[in-house]
Amino acid sequence: MNKKAIFFTVLGNALEWIDFASYAYFATIIAHQFFPTQDRSTALISTFAVFGVGLIARPLGAVFFGRLGDVHGRKAALMLAMPMMGLGTLLIGLMPTYEQVGIAAPICLVICRLLQGFSAGGEAGNAITFLIEWAPPKRRALYACLQQASGVFGTVFGSAVAAMLSTTMSHDALESFGWRILFLVGGAVIAPVAFYLRAKIDETPAFLAHQHIAPVKQKQRSTSTISVWLACFRAIGMTMVWIASYYVFLSYLPAFLSTHAQIPSSVALWVNTAGLLTMATSIVLSAAISDVIGRKPLLIAVALAFIVLPYPLFTFFLSGASAPLMVISLIVVGALVGVFAGVFPATMAEMFPTRLRSGSVSLAFGLATAVFGGFGSLISEALIKFTGSHLSPSYYVIFSALISLPIILSLKETAHQPLK
Repeated sequence: MNKKAIFFTVLGNALEWIDFASYAYFATIIAHQFFPTQDRSTALISTFAVFGVGLIARPLGAVFFGRLGDVHGRKAALMLAMPMMGLGTLLIGLMPTYEQVGIAAPICLVICRLLQGFSAGGEAGNAITFLIEWAPPKRRALYACLQQASGVFGTVFGSAVAAMLSTTMSHDALESFGWRILFLVGGAVIAPVAFYLRAKIDETPAFLAHQHIAPVKQKQRSTSTISVWLACFRAIGMTMVWIASYYVFLSYLPAFLSTHAQIPSSVALWVNTAGLLTMATSIVLSAAISDVIGRKPLLIAVALAFIVLPYPLFTFFLSGASAPLMVISLIVVGALVGVFAGVFPATMAEMFPTRLRSGSVSLAFGLATAVFGGFGSLISEALIKFTGSHLSPSYYVIFSALISLPIILSLKETAHQPLK
């Protein structure tokens, strides 16, 4: 086992997600800077639409980088993805506002988010595949979960820095230049460091061994490809509750609390940071448990929880609850989301053969994130606008859980089976 390869991959993934997540935490400020309008809700919807556009590019990146990882190796794909993410992030930090260049500002913002999304599409599937192929047979979930855990730690760092800036800077300073700091650091400092680290990792033994295996018959390949596509659709359906719950509760919620629950943005960001920290811990613990008892019991429990809890939680958020109580509620949510994030990366990777694993995991995860996560904030804000109910984001999470649960129930347990 190459510990250096594991460590540098995990660290690089964390650094990349600092860049990608920064946008969500400054969404309300970006709305003012790039979508000037008297209707705050419309501006916020526009901002989240651009956030969703970034995630639409993920399936395209998943196809490109996934194929690259299956043909030329996981390391090559991971190295190429990093500078693309850094460039998109740096350009957002340098971009002029609507007041300065007019309609060109939101157009350029969309282009940068597409670049970020394309890069992120290649990151997740290749990192999961890389980690699980280095893992000992009885610890696959624990190793694969490091992709999610490191991503959450990167997101936590971004959330904490955003909260710190919101707390220590005046409103005018934050609106003027403060929101750009995280983007500039991410693009100019974090991305080059992550690229340097990834240049030092080794390719996985499974991929190297696969390169020396004689080609199988075309008929066998065709049959295998059909089964892989079916597995992709199942993986997308199972992932729906995980992606929707994460993006609604741990990405969209700070904007929801500050806009609709009249909670100061700094408080909302600190509350969100607590949920993300709990999620990171839960990811590792649940992955270790699933290596012992299997994947299905934990996945079923989380899907059931997200059928029952979202409506009461949003009712609670709007009730004027104190910050400590909101922190407790986000700790519970973060723990639940973390269970799914800890177990499902290994579950997904175990569904596919080595020759197609990187591309299949990238595509399934990228599509699910684009459809159910990228537009989770947009759907939530649009539901509030068109229904008039501030509780309507909870319906989206409940609906996703109702879709995922029966697919999870039909899942074949893979925890104690060898990789294909």
